[in-house]
Amino acid sequence: MKSCCVTDVGQKRMMNQDFVYASEEPVGNLPNLFVVADGMGGHRAGDFASRYTVEIIQKSIRANRERNPIKIIRMAIETANMKVLEKANSDENLAGMGTTVVVATVVENYIYVANVGDSRLYLIRDEIQQITRDHSLVEEMVRMGEINREQARNHPDKNIITRAVGVRSRVSIDFFDMKLEKDDTVLMCSDGLSNMLEDEEIKEIIRTGSHDLPEIALQLIGRANQNGGRDNIAVVLIEPLACEVEGC
Repeated sequence: MKSCCVTDVGQKRMMNQDFVYASEEPVGNLPNLFVVADGMGGHRAGDFASRYTVEIIQKSIRANRERNPIKIIRMAIETANMKVLEKANSDENLAGMGTTVVVATVVENYIYVANVGDSRLYLIRDEIQQITRDHSLVEEMVRMGEINREQARNHPDKNIITRAVGVRSRVSIDFFDMKLEKDDTVLMCSDGLSNMLEDEEIKEIIRTGSHDLPEIALQLIGRANQNGGRDNIAVVLIEPLACEVEGC
């Protein structure tokens, strides 16, 4: 396995409210752990929400004796939701904060994924496939047939999300699992990347670039900033089966 993670403040924001985490080593009973969180809230609330959520997710997973990866991740996100909401209710400077989150772990040849909000996980093979589903007003409009995918990309309400960690007492989480194949690349990102690059543009950078993941991540961020960089940008890249393929 190979991985890297990086964030960038972008071209328009003064503060970076995105937070990423990547561990190729075991975290509790999970063999590895990857997280992207995109915070929201005034002043430093969004920054706090994303960092605190990732911290609580890590702590919860380390303390969990469960073996099922979906149950482990579910309990971690639910715990983070409760803790963030408690913080928001106890400190007026943090009132109204919340965060998106996408969490993934690779177990043998499968990747298990959970998401809340509009941060995404993509699987890149011959084609690029968005595995997660955005929890956003615009995505709901697409599903209802009110607008098409092209109209959604530049819709004025694109930043309105319908689910977040730390906003309500109960959080609704979507889960996905995929069997991995040789040469797969996984991309996890905040909407600061996916709003600035077309999916095919992302695939082109990943597939035609070098095999150096940090270099690819910087290329993705550079292109997002070149295209406007309207938001913070978070990128986690994973080559899940790299060591198996290379026999290392």
